[in-house]
Formats: sequence, structure tokens, C-alpha cells
Amino acid sequence: MSDLVAAEAQWHGWIEQACAAVGVDPALVDVPMIHALTKDIAHDFARPMAPVGSFILGVALGQAAASGMTTADDSHTSSGDLLARLRATLVPAS
Repeated sequence: MSDLVAAEAQWHGWIEQACAAVGVDPALVDVPMIHALTKDIAHDFARPMAPVGSFILGVALGQAAASGMTTADDSHTSSGDLLARLRATLVPAS
């Protein structure tokens, strides 16, 4: 088993445990999307803001769900739309 496969198996196990601990459906955790978002923030803005950006996206998705909007039906609260809106705020750090 490669190191990456072993790491991904460990990550999957932790994601399952973490989601169970806070009552989140693990199917909602899109690891490649989160990695892409944090990479974009780290490279296009500032590395310390990468986890903050993930948190902001999570809060936005949670607020959309709590308000009764289904993210699949409302184009302004879909994860893709929220992700695009968050990425649009990135300006290179000076």
C-alpha cells in the first residue's frame, strides 16, 4: 500500500469520526474541493487564510441549510456558487 493510499484511508476514518462527533453527514465532506479551495487561497492570497476560507465556506453552507434552502435547488446557495463567490474575493497579497 502506497503512503498516499494509507494516508487517505486514515483521513477517511478521521472524517467519519469527526463528522459523527459533530452530527455532520460525511458524504457532505468534499475533500478534493476543500483541498482546491485552500490551495487557491494559500497561493493566490495568503497561506494563513486557507483554513479560514474553508471555515467561511462551511458556515455559509450551514446557514443556507439552516434557512431551509436546499443547496441543490437554489443557485445562490449551491456549494459551487458559494465557492465561486468566495474565490472571486481572492486578490494576490502584496
